[in-house]
Amino acid sequence: MDLRPYLNRYVILGILAVAGLLLIITLIFIGWTSPRFSPDVGFAPADLTIVPAPTHTPNVTVAPTNDPLIATPTLAANTIGIGGYAQITGTEGQGLRIRALPGLNAETVFRGDEAEVFLVKDGPQVADGYTWWYLVAPYDETRAGWSAADFLAVVPSP
Repeated sequence: MDLRPYLNRYVILGILAVAGLLLIITLIFIGWTSPRFSPDVGFAPADLTIVPAPTHTPNVTVAPTNDPLIATPTLAANTIGIGGYAQITGTEGQGLRIRALPGLNAETVFRGDEAEVFLVKDGPQVADGYTWWYLVAPYDETRAGWSAADFLAVVPSP
């Protein structure tokens, strides 16, 4: 089959015109449906969460004072306490259920990842044979709830 009669300059110009029209329609459609960012924003903000890694804090020796009004509570090494940091451990990669209230029957709020670090805000409370601590993620206040101490390890403050 000979295609030469069908491939003349009018057919080629028509094909180019249709392709150009489709290109213009596509660009208009993309322009009307894509989100517009304010010129003040610049680049679109990324969803990136930076989790600070635990760091070593050197032990500082403070001279004891006999003033009963100045009492600074100190925690023994490897003891979970309010204001300290705890890391999820011993879940074999399964993560730890963080609950709304202390106890095994409480609603699970979210699942903490193995090695995730939390700030201890409240506790201890004993329920269902476990000691429970209220944990809050230092990078996201919405990641908060009660956790059993059996799956927590003390880590130094960042």
